[in-house]
Amino acid sequence: MKIAVAYASMTGNTECIADEVKRYLEEQGIEYASFHIGSDDFYALDLVDYDGIFFGSYTYGDGDLPFELMDFYDEVEDEDLTGRVIGLFGSCDSFYPLYGVALDQFKERFESAGATVVGELVKVDLDPDEDDYKRTRHMVDDVLAALKG
Repeated sequence: MKIAVAYASMTGNTECIADEVKRYLEEQGIEYASFHIGSDDFYALDLVDYDGIFFGSYTYGDGDLPFELMDFYDEVEDEDLTGRVIGLFGSCDSFYPLYGVALDQFKERFESAGATVVGELVKVDLDPDEDDYKRTRHMVDDVLAALKG
């Protein structure tokens, strides 16, 4: 079972959630590859190399995709993600009327490419707290359970 944790983070909030995903995987003895999109080389075509993907995206401003994920988002539709299991997480800002829509958009895009998105879309209002980390761990459990069949 190959696992990837891939995320984009501008303020560090989504990165904190990704760190919790990685910490929880390590506690269970599960190996993974980690990619900070925008800093590391990770593209939509790389998704097919993994069985399970934990994908993090913040929602920028008034419901926009992060600039560093725009090409990635467009390229997902060119991939066949059948059989891939994905969990989604990211930071959002409840100040804006469109809360966390980047995750909704990625869920739809991944599913249209054949992936199965499982668990809660972990939308965190700005910086994560212990309740957010608990929801994150539940999402990880859901993805791992789906991978085990």
